[in-house]
Amino acid sequence: MTTDAVKLQSADPAWSILSAVKKSALWIFLLLVALLTLFPVVIALLGSFKSNAELTGGATILPQAWHFNNYAEVWQQAHFSTYTWNSLFISSFATVGTLLVASMAAYAVDRLHYAGKRFYVALQAATMFVSIGAVVLRPQFELMVKLHMHTSLWGVIIILISGHASIFFILLSFVKAIPRELDEAAMIDGCSKLWIYTRIIFPLLKPGLGVAALFTFRGAWNEYILPLVFTMSQPKLQVLTVGLAGLRYGISAAAQTHYMMAGACLSILPLLIVYVLANKSFMQVTSGSVKG
Repeated sequence: MTTDAVKLQSADPAWSILSAVKKSALWIFLLLVALLTLFPVVIALLGSFKSNAELTGGATILPQAWHFNNYAEVWQQAHFSTYTWNSLFISSFATVGTLLVASMAAYAVDRLHYAGKRFYVALQAATMFVSIGAVVLRPQFELMVKLHMHTSLWGVIIILISGHASIFFILLSFVKAIPRELDEAAMIDGCSKLWIYTRIIFPLLKPGLGVAALFTFRGAWNEYILPLVFTMSQPKLQVLTVGLAGLRYGISAAAQTHYMMAGACLSILPLLIVYVLANKSFMQVTSGSVKG
């Protein structure tokens, strides 16, 4: 379509009305999606300030009396600080370890030549599409028992790092986008493969590392079954997901829903912080690294 045709079409009143209707419909759809997404979060936030009787009654949306002490009681009496530290410990080390292992694997697959590379990629892809769930919990636990790591959180971290197939393929696509001329120029200067990875590939992977870090941290933070199995006999090592399930019932076996709401709202904060930090690297690109 030529420029003159575009100008004539935009000057047509019927076309302008149709364009305005499309934009309005799009905005209405996006607002509905945003409302449906935020509604459960708002309900949980308001419910965290209610008493247990008011919350279970469900008479009003807004609290009749704002109980700000719910957060203090959850943090201190329900050992929420311990659960938060354990979750941060697992999520942080699992994220760092996964990024290192997956980025090195992606660099090796794309840049190096060795026997069995195609088999390794196929094996990584197979672990993504074959979901065996709880079937592997027993052999994983028995493996950690033999390694004498079943009584610490390091066993959970190692297992989480080992399941890095999706992160591997994300970073592999970013490594493929890095010009090979950078490697060749570094090799001419006498640089080793390790130097190229640490000084060239890894710094240019910041956009991919930001995306991968967000996905990895979120997955480790929301993990439930694996920490539950490893900390079933050690309450002090329980994470937020396990601890929140335990907050449902108090000493008198009565439902403590208001504590669960407060704990759930607090558990969202670290994910929001990680998203804000990772979001800064989303728009970074590697263009301009090679001069034409």
